[in-house]
Amino acid sequence: MIALIYLAAGVCFVLSLGGLSAPSSARRGNQLGVLGMALALAAAVVGLVLDGQVDTGSLGVAAVALVAGGAIGSVLASRVQMTSMPELVAVLHSFVGAGAVLVGLAGFLAHPVGDLDLARVVHLVECFLGVIIGSLTFTGSIVAFGKLKELIRSKALVFPFRHGVNLILLLATLALGGWFVATQAALPLYLALVLFGLLGVLLVMGIGGADMPVVVSMLNSYSGWAASATGFLLANDLLIIVGALVGSSGAILSYIMCKAMNRSFVSVILGGFGAEASGPDERAEALSAKGVNRAGPEDVAELLLGARSVVMVPGYGMAVAQAQHSVRELTELLQKKGTTVRFAIHPVAGRLPGHMNVLLAEANVPYPIVFEMDEINADMVDTDVVLVLGANDIVNPDALENPKSALAGMPVLEVWRAQTVVAIKRSLNPGFAGIDNPLYYKDNTLMLFGDARKMVESLVAAVKGGAHH
Repeated sequence: MIALIYLAAGVCFVLSLGGLSAPSSARRGNQLGVLGMALALAAAVVGLVLDGQVDTGSLGVAAVALVAGGAIGSVLASRVQMTSMPELVAVLHSFVGAGAVLVGLAGFLAHPVGDLDLARVVHLVECFLGVIIGSLTFTGSIVAFGKLKELIRSKALVFPFRHGVNLILLLATLALGGWFVATQAALPLYLALVLFGLLGVLLVMGIGGADMPVVVSMLNSYSGWAASATGFLLANDLLIIVGALVGSSGAILSYIMCKAMNRSFVSVILGGFGAEASGPDERAEALSAKGVNRAGPEDVAELLLGARSVVMVPGYGMAVAQAQHSVRELTELLQKKGTTVRFAIHPVAGRLPGHMNVLLAEANVPYPIVFEMDEINADMVDTDVVLVLGANDIVNPDALENPKSALAGMPVLEVWRAQTVVAIKRSLNPGFAGIDNPLYYKDNTLMLFGDARKMVESLVAAVKGGAHH
């Protein structure tokens, strides 16, 4: 019966991933994931009781832990703002890593010495892998949380011979693994825990702000492999399956996102993007001297009322200002007067995979008018007005026009090809990647400075007034 329940839970997790592949079925996917996890927890506890591995006292402790953990999770999930979702995901990944470390250490400490036969070697390797993968996931996730929360600067930490240092840490950890298996001593296990934890810090510190969505999905993959290693250690088939599902799906998502950014998976893992530029940026200084074309809400409203085709590009600024509901209202107003309104989504907009899709779904923006970058880029030439809502790096023309830019080669939304671009931003400060954007200085770009929600609300009021006239 336990095996059957595990199988049912595994099927729920597979169907959950399938459901999450499209906005229209995402809610059902989430519900199936919750059901699968409830079945898995119940079956694991019952299985331990039936096997006589847990007495009633331990069961009470487990029940208290389950209730406490569930309560904390519920409170966090209900209170978290959509803008803080990337940070929450990073923290949750760190919990998985810490769990894998603790289980790996417990697995060894429960039986610290034994005959070094094949079964014992396999057990020691499982303990070692669980500890080091968990340590890397834990420290990497904590650093990612700090970067996303802006407690740590988002620029990549670059220092001489950094790849050499990372390689030395990796080789030293592997050597410690050999020592640990050969001697069954605790010291090499603890040293490997520290070294791989340090490697996790250096790897994520070396990754710049523009790559943070990839980092989140990459850490998701690491957490899956950590869970899978724990599953082998505990001889829990479901944990192995779930870990493999999470690990592989996270890796595939990271690969897809890297492809969308025209960057190799290896280059993102090794980091270095978003590093400090050496010397003054003469091009940026020349652009700054040129100045920008400023506009007020009434000017932009007049443009929108005269447009036949409008494309909206949501970015992190829209998320921070929680402007998605006002954006939906503006969309509906324009549609009522016959304007074609569409949304253009870049694969790495925001700081989490699918960040903008979730925000638009929350505001009930219809799925059929939301398009991926590849689907809509060719239509920019025939678009009257593009409204950039707090996006920055994903609309930077330097990606195509400046071979020396750190963004060079990254596919972006080519909004500057439209007749007019209106960019809503608080200031001309560079985006999360720390790179100036020449889009704001182009002749067909108008800058509407201010908080995204307040500016969109002003546009809504101005469009309503203009429509009545």
